[in-house]
Amino acid sequence: MSLFESEESTPLLRGDNARNEDADRCRWRSIRVMNFTMFLSSIGFTIVITSIWPYLKNIDNSADASFLGWVVAAYSLGQMVASPLFGLWSNHRPQREPLVCSIFINISANMYYTYAYLLPSHNKIHMLLARTFVGIGSGNVAVVRSYVAGATSLKERTCAMANMSACQAFGFILGPALQAALSFIGETGIRVNAILLQVNMYTAPALLAACFGVINILLVFLVLREHSVDAHGREIRAINYTPEEQVAVAPAVEGDIDQIAVLTSNILFFIILFIFAVFETISTPLSMDMFAWTRKDAILYNGIILAAIGFVSIFVFLVVKVVSARVGDRPLLLGGLTLIFAGFFILLPWGNQYPKIQWADLQNNTMPVERLAPTSSSSLEPTGCPSEQTWCLFTPVIYLAQYITADILIGVGYPTCNVMSYTLYSKILGPKPQGVYMGWLTASGSGARTLGPVFVSHVYAILGPRWNFSIICGIVLAAIILLSAMYKRLIAFSVRHGRVEE
Repeated sequence: MSLFESEESTPLLRGDNARNEDADRCRWRSIRVMNFTMFLSSIGFTIVITSIWPYLKNIDNSADASFLGWVVAAYSLGQMVASPLFGLWSNHRPQREPLVCSIFINISANMYYTYAYLLPSHNKIHMLLARTFVGIGSGNVAVVRSYVAGATSLKERTCAMANMSACQAFGFILGPALQAALSFIGETGIRVNAILLQVNMYTAPALLAACFGVINILLVFLVLREHSVDAHGREIRAINYTPEEQVAVAPAVEGDIDQIAVLTSNILFFIILFIFAVFETISTPLSMDMFAWTRKDAILYNGIILAAIGFVSIFVFLVVKVVSARVGDRPLLLGGLTLIFAGFFILLPWGNQYPKIQWADLQNNTMPVERLAPTSSSSLEPTGCPSEQTWCLFTPVIYLAQYITADILIGVGYPTCNVMSYTLYSKILGPKPQGVYMGWLTASGSGARTLGPVFVSHVYAILGPRWNFSIICGIVLAAIILLSAMYKRLIAFSVRHGRVEE
């Protein structure tokens, strides 16, 4: 093999002259800016998530737990609506435009959130609107995914998508950590009278997110250049935004997109995010009911578990880049769904041991003493499975070993499915403009994150974990059957049209 043939197989050395090498380096710098944008999108969701409830009660005492649910869901709803619109915009205009607009909306929304306490009335409504606009600003993830898909060859795609997903996962991990670090400011904090701003443990995270947004806009203007390459990595479009350079238009691509494969990919992505939203939502109430943990213990231990899953996700993203090159994308997606199914199947209650029952509301009970959960020594907080959940009386307990094992399996299966879904979807779309399609994929995920908590909160409270996890197992099994049935159609655009060998 000659030196030039060796270089052609290396993603960062695509050309045989200095100009092509410079263009390639510019392309990867731009992809890193997009990764940073995805990272900030994740931080925008999580950096205030643990302080939303106390901040809401602090500025409007009329807010209740049900309204909190709407505030939390507002982000996903805003993202769901905005993603297809920003995607459509990016298909017909330079992608810098929707990026800058969305980041500006994000910055403004975080400032709105910061000043929500200052408004004379309806503060909870203002907080709801602020989180909605933060979600709208985060609709740019459709543009990010579309850009990365269009700027990478088939061989580079899995690696690039895995890196982007790792940045997204790291943002989800770092957001709560930054919130915790800023909590030392306290509720009083510092008042800046000149701009009527109270910087405290509630507003500081949103201010930091706004500062990140300013940095993001600067990077978009100073570093980002638009690139589009074909399946082999050859440049077919480069937009440099300089007056001296002409904007090259990507040539028309012959062949149609397999719409059945697109629909299947959206359904699979919805299911993957739906079941993980269920998992995140159920972890705290399930552990409190099954293990008689206090609220403080449940938040602490589940926080540690979710953080550990986040770090495992980053490791998985790195591993799948290597494994997918050997076994392919579809087998990894199928394997990830199988791991998720195993995780939820393990959570099904069995045996003849039952959960501890809260001593509250059991003044005249005939329950055996060993089934009454003890009270917390530091407070009179009742612990155990609430007696008003009638299934607590006859549903076997879920053991801690079951819970941890399920966490591990789901913690490995979910990130595998996540990155493989993005990768397969982008390959199915091929060199066609992907903005709108990526917008629909993002909207599918946002809808899943909205419906998942609503589903699990109702089914779990009324029917308990046995029915809850049985239904989830059925949904995952349906996803596995769907993937198996459509397996041969979930192939790259270039492979489907015979331009590249599978």
